[in-house]
Amino acid sequence: MKKLGKKYVEASKKVDKNNLYTKEEAIKLVKETSITSFDATVEVALNLNLDTKKADQQLRGSMVLPNGTGKSKKVLVIAKGEAAEAARNAGADYVGDTDMIEKIEKENWFDYDVIVAAPDMMAQLGKIGRVLGPKGLMPNPKTGTVTMDTAKAVNDIKKGMVEYKTDSYGNVHTVIGKVSFDESKLLENLNYVVSTIAKAKPTAVKGKYINNISISSTMGPGIKVDQNSFDI
Repeated sequence: MKKLGKKYVEASKKVDKNNLYTKEEAIKLVKETSITSFDATVEVALNLNLDTKKADQQLRGSMVLPNGTGKSKKVLVIAKGEAAEAARNAGADYVGDTDMIEKIEKENWFDYDVIVAAPDMMAQLGKIGRVLGPKGLMPNPKTGTVTMDTAKAVNDIKKGMVEYKTDSYGNVHTVIGKVSFDESKLLENLNYVVSTIAKAKPTAVKGKYINNISISSTMGPGIKVDQNSFDI
């Protein structure tokens, strides 16, 4: 841990905590300040001027990053008939209905990253919501994971779909790629995320919407990004 601490301290020296960097400068810095021996994930965090106690000011959704996330996700699809067949053809890792629900319940099975469900399966899936909910695995129509178009959902997830949701403080965190990505690809993903969140501004919010934006790599220092460098 001491060695890791030293690396973090050295990396932090490259970042001026009081400075707002342009998005281009921030992307360059996030690659330079990565301290892990593995290919670190790059994340963006946005703090929004939202009162999340009000239902009309809670954001939740999903987006497909232009250049993906750099990680291949395993997809479980809970569906029957044509929806199940479409999911198989689209390349879902696991497809089933009540058999898969029972496997999760009885075997504590979690060898997948995302669950997609047909609407007619949600009542049965809801019975194990207490198991899936805390792990963030419960499908939701707002994120496109409850749908009859299972093929599109599987394709989107495999291409690099990420979900976003505000926490109680109005923060949104999501992945924009890996440190190994070219700067141009990270930049394009960052632009897309910020633009998507900006367009999702609730009508009830007046005045300033995005308070601040920062990016960081896994275990790396945070880098504040100047909002004025985005076309929003």
